[in-house]
Amino acid sequence: MRAYPTLSRQRVVFFGSPTFAIPSLEALTAIAVPLVVVVTQPDKPAGRGHRVVSPPVSVWAKQHGIPVFQPKGLKRPENRAFLDPLKPDLLVVVAYGKILPAELLDLPTRGAVNVHASLLPRYRGPAPIAASLLAGDTETGVTIMVLDEGMDTGPILAQERIPIAADDTTETLGRKLSALGAQLLVPTLERWLSGNLSPAPQDDRRATICRMLSKEDGRIDWTKPAVEIERMIRAYTPWPGAWTEWKIPDDRRQPRRLRIHRASALSSILDHAAAVPGTVVRQRDGRILVLAGSGSALLLHTIQLQDRSLVEAEAFTRGSPAFLGSPLI
Repeated sequence: MRAYPTLSRQRVVFFGSPTFAIPSLEALTAIAVPLVVVVTQPDKPAGRGHRVVSPPVSVWAKQHGIPVFQPKGLKRPENRAFLDPLKPDLLVVVAYGKILPAELLDLPTRGAVNVHASLLPRYRGPAPIAASLLAGDTETGVTIMVLDEGMDTGPILAQERIPIAADDTTETLGRKLSALGAQLLVPTLERWLSGNLSPAPQDDRRATICRMLSKEDGRIDWTKPAVEIERMIRAYTPWPGAWTEWKIPDDRRQPRRLRIHRASALSSILDHAAAVPGTVVRQRDGRILVLAGSGSALLLHTIQLQDRSLVEAEAFTRGSPAFLGSPLI
């Protein structure tokens, strides 16, 4: 195993919450970096039963005997006072979920470094992977940067690019970028800490911003071209999911949510060019389509009606023939 003499001497505080952060955490522990504490988000209720769930980073750290701290916020001095006696040399931040206040960034002697899942300055913000898929980008990457008080505005230490596959989702692309970030993190930190790498300022003129996603972002607008809807389905997998609503004929209940898990865009469906977007149709070959804007259509592969199991679209139609011809809203 390659030696990292400078990095392995640093007292490191790691900030991270989701599964995305775990490979970077593993990379640091693999070379015996002294992790004095792992800081992650508080446990939260999740799922239908509202069972309290710990962030994946918290679970991993406790399994490996690393102290864990889960403050409700870091703006209050009393919530970050635990760090002062630890005397950290370096903060490493990977998808923690909140911006660190300036008082915290000033605490470590060697500064704070972040792993960001985009090619900065493109897609500064909390949802860069989804943003790249929504934009139809053909490549993305990770950036190792020095944190400052802004939102992903600090100088860049290293970047690595990868192509985006045609079937990538936020989930699959996230796994690739997570591994890539971990692979890049350790050698970059060693070079920087030993004085062999100088941070390069970002070009703010090229910056783009992505915002936090909400559940409502997943609602499909069928007047949009199918290619945009397909990107949306991939970008919002696994969360918040791309969904529409179907009013089941002769059912007095409110329209039920229908999630589309996999689908493909068809750019031109001349036979149905004058039909209303959102209408479900069956092609002669048996494929199930939803008409979309600009004369396009979305070929459905797998769907899931609220409170039911995930199924192939053709199987769903056999069990619910009234689905054909229905308007999705």
